[in-house]
Amino acid sequence: MSRTPRSAVLSVLALAAALAVPTAGPPAPARAAVHHTGDEAAVLGEDHARAHARLRRAAQGTQRYPQARRTASLASLEESQRRTNARFEAARFGRFTQFFPSPDFGVHVALLPTGKVLLFSFERVEADPTKETGPTNTVGRTNAGRAWLWDPAEGTGARAFRNVPPPVVLMPDGTYSPRPAPFFCAGHSYLPNGMVGVFGGNVGGKGGSGAKLSFVFDPWTEKWFRNRDMAVGRWYPSVVTGADGRQIIMSGQSERGTGTPTPLVERFPALGHRVPWRPYDIPAGVPAERLRSQAPFRNDYPHLFSLRDGMVYGLGRDADQQWIFDPAKDVRAELPRRPADFRGYGSAVPLPAGFRGPDSVLVLGGDPRDPHTYRLSGGRWTTEEPRAFGRTQDGTLILPDGTLLTVNGALDTRDYGHGPFNPTADLKYRQIEVRDARGGWKLGPAQRLPRGYHSNALVLPDGRMMVTGDELQQIANDPDIDDGMDGSIELYEPAYLHRGARPALDRVPAGDLRHDSGFEVTSSTAKDVKRAVLLAPTTVTHSVNTSQRHLDLRLTGVQGDRIGLRTPPGAADAPPGYYMLFLLDAKGVPSTAKWIKLGAR
Repeated sequence: MSRTPRSAVLSVLALAAALAVPTAGPPAPARAAVHHTGDEAAVLGEDHARAHARLRRAAQGTQRYPQARRTASLASLEESQRRTNARFEAARFGRFTQFFPSPDFGVHVALLPTGKVLLFSFERVEADPTKETGPTNTVGRTNAGRAWLWDPAEGTGARAFRNVPPPVVLMPDGTYSPRPAPFFCAGHSYLPNGMVGVFGGNVGGKGGSGAKLSFVFDPWTEKWFRNRDMAVGRWYPSVVTGADGRQIIMSGQSERGTGTPTPLVERFPALGHRVPWRPYDIPAGVPAERLRSQAPFRNDYPHLFSLRDGMVYGLGRDADQQWIFDPAKDVRAELPRRPADFRGYGSAVPLPAGFRGPDSVLVLGGDPRDPHTYRLSGGRWTTEEPRAFGRTQDGTLILPDGTLLTVNGALDTRDYGHGPFNPTADLKYRQIEVRDARGGWKLGPAQRLPRGYHSNALVLPDGRMMVTGDELQQIANDPDIDDGMDGSIELYEPAYLHRGARPALDRVPAGDLRHDSGFEVTSSTAKDVKRAVLLAPTTVTHSVNTSQRHLDLRLTGVQGDRIGLRTPPGAADAPPGYYMLFLLDAKGVPSTAKWIKLGAR
């Protein structure tokens, strides 16, 4: 729910308790649409009746799953985490540190070039974690989105968060009910000016149906701007930014509801409209355009990657739906069938390739029975080193030193090992796994909460990792379900932060940097710097992270406190936009990053 003063929250809960009535049979599923509310609607009006019905459901959720149960569960997880992690040395495995409440579930997250993190999801309609928390099938006002900013520089308290609600919209659901845009389960990626383009969402009903919504979030003004609707509704689409800075949008369930994935491909902004480049280039009312080629994925949220050949690789969940798209020629070609069968929500990562952009992708997760990882390189699939066990709903990040780290996971969607919507979890999924430079994996320490479906993670500019998401586990382990802080965030310090002093990165250029050009940075520890890397920021949902990228920069010389560097060769190696620049020493310890803007008109 939106952040409100505690007194207001308590008043609402008191009203909900007063409205609550005993029922003779089991309660109706939380996801059921509220179309009729009986005599109450005649007295109060439809809007008030719906609001009261939602409050009653929320109150019932706290009664059926009382606070004492949530508190005991969280305490148990804290103790099991402490016991598990006692055997992991921080200098080898890293460590989990702070765990704190958040006002949002974090179904979607994006690191912004201001250093703040955008989190957005939905207003919950249920407080019982054995039921669907979100308004997937809800029609009307309570099918609403929400968004917050977390500023790590402000710490971990409530004042570190700022509410940035999406625009109020009217959805084509027949109710004429204005509400904050229900843009949850949309797709997103970055524009060259650091803004986040968000496409799609949920109209409600029909198992969740696709919205045509199109927005950008501006990190500089911290506001949302609406663009012209897409040609088709999309619920669970994927979006990737190409070498020209334009966003390619594929897949998603259409406005006709779940089971109707759209094959249409769209591009934003449409040709004829300038790509937003400068911070004040705010796209508002700008259209997308349909491409001729189609992407007939049978299942939603395919992995999309723009690799160094300038092509967009669409890796579907079905083994036979692996495609390569040429966004310039607007054509699609077949890729070989992936060795593994169907994979659910699992991660995929464009592998670091030194001074050039990535030319291969590692697909992992999505099948709890298959721990292997699969690499696509040069148009061929190979089976790579397995992880310790299979998991779905996982996230895999590229760290500044080029290693990979997997966090989160479950047995299946909403199933943590003991059946769907059962918050009791198989705790092995809490352990991270790290992939070294030789491709071998090793298990590491455990996070506080099990996090599966809708879980997320990203690397912060200071080198730490933020972990969030999974509304079911968050409300099942909420330290105060009545305080409006529905979500939680946990921070992890990779091993490189426990290996001694960090290099310093003091100054970087403020303007745009052209590709394949030299530039200088200053460092008071310049003599210790052995490596410089660019790490693209992450925007991720549902294990789909199309934005990740890791590139080494050529060191062209060191003179005093000045270090000469050279940018990547071209836009296909590194699409235009904002990147974190890290300096690393001989032990792989990174500096705190500073942001640079790559690419020029």
